[in-house]
Amino acid sequence: MAPKSDSAEGIVLNFVNEQNKPLNSQNVADSLQKFNLKKAAVQKALDSLADSGKISFKEYGKQKIYLARQDQFDIPNNEELNQMKEENAKLQEQLAEGKKAIAEVEGEIKALQTNLTLEEIHARQIQLGDEVNQMEERLIKLRQGVTLVTPEERQAVEKIYTNMINQWRRRKRMFKDVWDAITENSPKNPKEFKEELGVEYDEDVGVSLQSFGELVQTGRKRTRCN
Repeated sequence: MAPKSDSAEGIVLNFVNEQNKPLNSQNVADSLQKFNLKKAAVQKALDSLADSGKISFKEYGKQKIYLARQDQFDIPNNEELNQMKEENAKLQEQLAEGKKAIAEVEGEIKALQTNLTLEEIHARQIQLGDEVNQMEERLIKLRQGVTLVTPEERQAVEKIYTNMINQWRRRKRMFKDVWDAITENSPKNPKEFKEELGVEYDEDVGVSLQSFGELVQTGRKRTRCN
């Protein structure tokens, strides 16, 4: 008589038959925790099923390995196996096509999500319109000769610029004094020594302290002329 499907033996028997692979009691107990079956109950059910011939088992030392009875399964012949392989290949092909279609749909959804909505487009249009109007107003003022930088702002910028030029000039003089003191009594050629240390003069990098200093004087002259 077959055990009831909701009994411990019924649950264990269904699991062993579904798995159809060698199992020990711990494997079964771990997999059937959702049925609130303790390991002792699982072990008892396995032993009872094995004793009644509903499942097979083999002993390896102190451990028992349980397996579904193979005579209950229909074993396909070579023709049936080939047919099953063909069906499996077709299913795999359909699965690949399905995955490809899903990927394409997901790509389209992602692309649509990155596009602006009508409300966002309208808001962006208003924002760009405001920016254009501001630029046009600024352009009109420039064409009319309106000063967009106040004398105070210009003076503050010139003060910062002049301070930077003075710092540059002072540090350049300090370096020259130190370099002259080092190379005066050095047996090495100053040019070769400079290249060895990786020292670069302003001229080496295409800048000139004098030209930057003249910018301030030129700006002041233009201010006085205006």
